[in-house]
Amino acid sequence: MDRVTRYREIIRRILADYARGRFAAGDIRSEVIVDPDQDHFELVNVGWDGDRRVHGTVLHLDIIDGKIWVQHDGTDRPVVEALEAAGVPKEDIVLAWHPPYLRKLTGYAVG
Repeated sequence: MDRVTRYREIIRRILADYARGRFAAGDIRSEVIVDPDQDHFELVNVGWDGDRRVHGTVLHLDIIDGKIWVQHDGTDRPVVEALEAAGVPKEDIVLAWHPPYLRKLTGYAVG
């Protein structure tokens, strides 16, 4: 299995695990959204908390040029820790929320 295929499987497994952990309360579903053609992966919360509508991204990851780009992590369990525990090396993880000049200071990939 090539590296990108392995990363796709790792991301799907991690997002499914996070979805089971439910990061919200009330009548809210956690949904894993995968665009396999664009290597785009999200975990979103959708539903109602009382009379308040909830719809928002919890996690957003992309595979770009063979690396996993963490676009957004709104959890208290950092997804980069789960990626590393699954065997993804730091040099293949990009913390995309940091500007490029700061990424080189993180110990993760720059891009």
